[in-house]
This record gives sequence, C-alpha cells and structure tokens, in this order.
Amino acid sequence: MPNLLLKDLPRYECLLEAAKEFPDLEPSACETFLHLLRGGDESVRVMESNLARHNITQGRFSVLMILLNRCRSNSGTLGPAELADAAGVSRATMTGLIDTLERDGLVTRAPDTVDRRMMLVRLTDKGRALLEEILPEHFKRMSWLMSPLSEFERQTLVQLLNKLHQQASKFPAESPSAAAV
Repeated sequence: MPNLLLKDLPRYECLLEAAKEFPDLEPSACETFLHLLRGGDESVRVMESNLARHNITQGRFSVLMILLNRCRSNSGTLGPAELADAAGVSRATMTGLIDTLERDGLVTRAPDTVDRRMMLVRLTDKGRALLEEILPEHFKRMSWLMSPLSEFERQTLVQLLNKLHQQASKFPAESPSAAAV
C-alpha cells in the first residue's frame, strides 16, 4: 500500500499559499518530502510486482533474505525475536510471517540445541530455491530503477538518504507530537 495517496503533487505555489495558514510549513521541505514519498512508493510498486508474480509479500521476502544472509555468514538460523529486530517489525508480526512461511515450506522452526526453550528459524531448500527464482529479476529491477542516475548521483543520493535516516532516528517513537523539533 502506498504511503503517499496523491496522484499529483501540489504545485509549489500551492505550498507557498498553505504556508500562510500553517507557519511551520516550509514549502521547499514539504515539496522535497512529497517527492521522496512518491519516488519511494513507485519504487516499491515496481519491486512488489515482481514479488507478486511469485505469490510472496515484501514482509515474507524480507524474512527469507535475512535468513539467506545469515546462512552465508554462519549457522543459518535466527530466533524469532532476532528476526523481528532485523526486519524492524514487532514480535507478533514476525510470528505471523514465520507461520505463513513455515506453512508454505519455506522455513522450518526447531528447538535451539543449547536452550531448548528457544526456537530457531531456518531457511529450507524450497525457500532457497524460491529466492533463486526471485532474485535475478529483483536485482535487474533495482538496476533499472537506478539507471537514470550517474554513479556520482547514486553516491550523493545515498549520502542524502543517510542524513534523513539519521534525522528520523532522533525523533522519539513514543510520542511524536511531543518531540522537540
């Protein structure tokens, strides 16, 4: 689902007019932010259409990719809490994702051999095969999306997005309206 539910973005003149009513509205900041959201939404649409062809959601794909990367680095298993942290979702959400992935035979859950109270999640051969189907087109679409940008522009964009990430991480999660901005 898109984050920005506007087909057409407001003209800069409209933002200037709105700033008269809302003094905290900085027209250039608002314009930039709306373009960022639209670009993100369109990028997600392009990528999710590939996942949909394989009957998988972005959330499930993320879990499979985290496990695949874990397989390459060491044991290939993670606990549900570690997966939730790595994916940036709640533990309840991760439980639902793991349930559907397990139901489809893409992951397995087994007790931890060290701590039998803990469960570990592992990518199955079927899960790995699905990723091998998805990833060539996934990477091809990434390259296609970034193709209008030069290498210098890509590096600049990464730096700018990192700045936004750092700023956003300073915003308190519990009470956004109480933030000191």
